[in-house]
Amino acid sequence: MSATVAERNIATLHRFHTAVNSGDPDTIAKAFDEHLAPDLVFHAPVAVGATGAEGLKRVWEVLLTAFPDLRVAVEETIAEGDKVVSRNTVTGTHRGDYQGLAPTGRTVSYGEIFILRFVDGRIAEIRGVVDVLSQLRQLGAVPS
Repeated sequence: MSATVAERNIATLHRFHTAVNSGDPDTIAKAFDEHLAPDLVFHAPVAVGATGAEGLKRVWEVLLTAFPDLRVAVEETIAEGDKVVSRNTVTGTHRGDYQGLAPTGRTVSYGEIFILRFVDGRIAEIRGVVDVLSQLRQLGAVPS
């Protein structure tokens, strides 16, 4: 696979992050439709009652309800073949219900790493690790 394809995939991921960082539900929905393959495979243990692109959309709905100012800062991207790895720092202020936890007003900052596989310029598969323990500790939901 050429460097041009890898560069295009990284650019697509950056456009996707720009959209989700907008906080605007319409912009985010458009980005999901534009950048995610309809048959997206989303490997993550999420309790939203859906899989694939719909599951990922619901994850973002939950996150944006709880953290309306949520931002994903891309710290590093690496591309090889049809895959892009993205190491990110996520920040947000807890202003809405989240996993049964009433709003605390606390700011969280936690890391995540995702491996994304692209097909025809769209994200077709996602595998990730999110530091949820750190997030919940910052919210006071689990002891430090």
